[in-house]
Amino acid sequence: MAAEFLVTLYEYSPLFYIAVVFTCFFVTTGLVLGWFGWDVPVILRNSEETQFSTRAFKKQMRQVKNPFGLEITDSSSASLATGVTLTTDCLEDSHLTCYWGCSVQRFHEALQKHAHCFRVSTPRALEEALYSDYLHREQYFIKKHSKEELYCQLPSDTDIEDFGPVPRPRYPLVALLTLADEDDREIYDIISMVSVIHIPDKTYKLPCRILYQYLILAQGQFYDLKQLFMSANNGPTPSSNPSPADTSAEQSLLEKAGLAGTEVGPVEESSKDCVVCQNGAVNWVLLPCRHACLCDSCVCYFKQCPMCRQFVQESFALCSQKEPDKDVLEAS
Repeated sequence: MAAEFLVTLYEYSPLFYIAVVFTCFFVTTGLVLGWFGWDVPVILRNSEETQFSTRAFKKQMRQVKNPFGLEITDSSSASLATGVTLTTDCLEDSHLTCYWGCSVQRFHEALQKHAHCFRVSTPRALEEALYSDYLHREQYFIKKHSKEELYCQLPSDTDIEDFGPVPRPRYPLVALLTLADEDDREIYDIISMVSVIHIPDKTYKLPCRILYQYLILAQGQFYDLKQLFMSANNGPTPSSNPSPADTSAEQSLLEKAGLAGTEVGPVEESSKDCVVCQNGAVNWVLLPCRHACLCDSCVCYFKQCPMCRQFVQESFALCSQKEPDKDVLEAS
């Protein structure tokens, strides 16, 4: 029998080899295209397909009440020579302490000390962490729920017209908001908010804006507060659009200052409708692009942001759902 099988295989070997080659080709094609439902080896995928198939994780967010609010009033008129007007809106009585010409190195060392050594819960604690390495200090008492406008200015006797070329050793203005009552520090998780503010001067005439905001928690953590980008139903009016020359000049100044990667314009007005279905309320924020543009029903169908086409690595819900859907909470 064995001899007969070998003779038969020899006689029909061309057909046998063709069948083997065809079978191998069919199986390989099915693996690459995913016909059998098996996982495709990474070596057979390109980088875009690998990133596209990456699991997008849904973060479980914890709601924390921030008792502090700080905005810049009329940023177009603010400068180092004329000063700046700040508007506060706090839930409790607070202290606003402004440090002009604060050392960049000492400032970030102070944040690290909050995490490892002691808590920056009062202006005095921050000054000790800074080793008083600033040029001028102003302090104001803020009553709760009162939207006060406070005018801050660097004294003229300091004879400072600008803070030098980049990289600058000092921040123009650092504003610290702390709770005035010690008992309130036991109620809120967030006990301080630090804002780093750019003030235009003779060297860099970029508009006044908040560069960074840090939320300081009582447990020793500090978080960098980021803006969310919401979709808008109505675009900006033509009068509000800057000219191409102004935009180009401002971008050039940002690149020189090392701030080209930060957000330049104000946050867009929020829209109630999902950008995909135009029916559900916007509830999901996509990371790392920080676009809030999808509702609970549409978020499970997208691995790329519909606004900027960036791949979604993580996401979180702005409001918790009453009846969570498994398809929404689990990454597809």
